Amino acid sequence: MLLIDNTEKLAEFCQVLQKQPFITVDSEFIREHSYYPKLCLLQVAYDGDSAIIDPLSSVDLSPFFEILQNPDIVKVFHSGKQDIEIFYNLSGKVPQNVFDTQIAAMVCGFSENIGYGNLVHDITHVDLDKSRRLTDWSLRPLDQAQLEYAICDVTYLVDCYKYLKDYMIKHQREDWADEEMAALCDESAYCIKPEDAWLRVKHNAHSQNFLSALKYLAEWRERRAQKFNTPRSGILRDEVLLNIASSFPKTVEDLKQVRNLKSEIINGKLGAEIIEAMEKARQNPVSAEICRADRKQASYIPNHEQSLAEILKLLLKIKSQESGVIARLIADDEDLRHIILNQPDKTHTLHGWRYEIFGKFAEQLCRGKLTISYNPKNKSIEFK
Repeated sequence: MLLIDNTEKLAEFCQVLQKQPFITVDSEFIREHSYYPKLCLLQVAYDGDSAIIDPLSSVDLSPFFEILQNPDIVKVFHSGKQDIEIFYNLSGKVPQNVFDTQIAAMVCGFSENIGYGNLVHDITHVDLDKSRRLTDWSLRPLDQAQLEYAICDVTYLVDCYKYLKDYMIKHQREDWADEEMAALCDESAYCIKPEDAWLRVKHNAHSQNFLSALKYLAEWRERRAQKFNTPRSGILRDEVLLNIASSFPKTVEDLKQVRNLKSEIINGKLGAEIIEAMEKARQNPVSAEICRADRKQASYIPNHEQSLAEILKLLLKIKSQESGVIARLIADDEDLRHIILNQPDKTHTLHGWRYEIFGKFAEQLCRGKLTISYNPKNKSIEFK
């Protein structure tokens, strides 16, 4: 294991990485007290060696960012969304040619959203020591035990990747996880637009005044959180944000009537900024079309089709077990609704590999051309 704490060492290591067909990557970070996660440690391995990069030392990460952009090198993560978010925040780009072992594991029949430790155990039969998972990785110096703990997150990932890749090739499933991998690398998932922040706040009200207030309040909070690199909840919790939007205050005096809003906020700079956001909401209300779209709920299955939905869930479970693919990767409740409502263009379950292992059977069931029965003699499920 190599410990890299300067740019020269990193450049030399990256020259070796440039020759590898794949590398495994993990990071340690903290984000409890900031808007952006703070990268504290970076672990990288390939089939033969590994290194820990200390981003808190005097090291320029640019050579490694170039590796991440090399399309000829597979970048292997396990549940890599947060790692990719960090790299996007630091470099402005998402890694190219990514393989996520948690996603691949679902294609290969492992449990849904399997943790790294369990995956390593199932594939290598090694029990990882997770006793240091709550380490404050921003503190220096790090002792040898901490470094050894951290490097295990990428060294065993090499074996996991090789096993899952071989399994997918052997069973002709290499493209089955493409959609999920592509979504993981979709830049829009990491480019946070303050004007869209209100769309992530859960609520049950849908009036024009409420939505207008919520939109500008959430945008104000997001911009402030980004500017001062502080958590959103450190400015206002969602619950309080919704209370303000419901009240739609015009003055600081009105703010005093809002539940759970602290007096230091009401009478301070934040109180004035909240009132300013409310004035913007009055002058620029959201459109009626947006209000209608916000009210629109997912298409519910008619009552007379509820039994069919339950049978489809049973069929999905059976086909999931037969194919060795996690059910959620094949279809979710929304997909089943689209199948029942005959909306094939709204679900990927009726296309590609999902159609072959489940979709076509679901269609036959909905048309009354498929029956499911249990054979007690050989204790098996049969389709006719």
